[in-house]
Amino acid sequence: MKKLLLTNILLVALISFSFLHADEYITNQNIHYYPESTNKSDEYINERCILDVYYPKDIKNFATVVWFHGGGLTGGNKEIPEALKNKGICVVGVNYRLYPKVKSPKYIEDAAAAVAWVFKNIAIYGGNPDLIFVSGHSAGGYLTLMVGLDKSWLNKKGIDANNIAGLIPFSGHTITHFTVRQERGIPGTQPIVDSLAPLYHVRPDAPPLLLITGDRELEMLGRYEENAYLMRMMKVCGHKDTRLLELQGYDHGMTEPAFPLLIKEIERIKKLIFINR
Repeated sequence: MKKLLLTNILLVALISFSFLHADEYITNQNIHYYPESTNKSDEYINERCILDVYYPKDIKNFATVVWFHGGGLTGGNKEIPEALKNKGICVVGVNYRLYPKVKSPKYIEDAAAAVAWVFKNIAIYGGNPDLIFVSGHSAGGYLTLMVGLDKSWLNKKGIDANNIAGLIPFSGHTITHFTVRQERGIPGTQPIVDSLAPLYHVRPDAPPLLLITGDRELEMLGRYEENAYLMRMMKVCGHKDTRLLELQGYDHGMTEPAFPLLIKEIERIKKLIFINR
């Protein structure tokens, strides 16, 4: 009876702590990630180039996920995905400029500016700059790969892309994005691999890369195969930590089963970082 009573007390305490822990998060909204001078000089940047920071109040040295929304580079808005809340991590939801108000590579410039802002500011919130991960769905996955593989974008902001702890794109284009091709009058069925394609920038020293897609038979046109090709070429060039997960039975909207895999990848890399220190 005493053992049962003690078990019940511990269970109640655990449940109470879980609810308490879930409430210990703060969201700071609509932070500009470009300098004030840039915001004043461009009305669309001032309106669109903002981010939200969702972070744990009483945890220090937490990991951070920079999350880029999807929408084909033509729509969508910043978000803090529900599945990433109350997980002991920070989530930074980013808005970026959209086509047709801007054309490539403006949205990639914005993605790089947002990631650079996180590197330069996350310690203020209690985060660990060595544990910054970049992720996003669809167009957001494309931006994740461009910022992480083509080092030139972050170099312009004074950040080494190799300092990203991990790249975890959800169903992102690895060829040149279909909206970029549309800007140029190229049909969506014509694959292009140029400097605006993540595949163009394969390199052995890139951050750990976890590619996640839906079922190849249910995904958007060629999306699984693009990611499989990127995985193969990363391995061929000598990258030691590229993996591809195909979520059987899920179409392009495959975020629900992918979010737990994102959390698991963060924990895996955290262990690797601390083991190697």
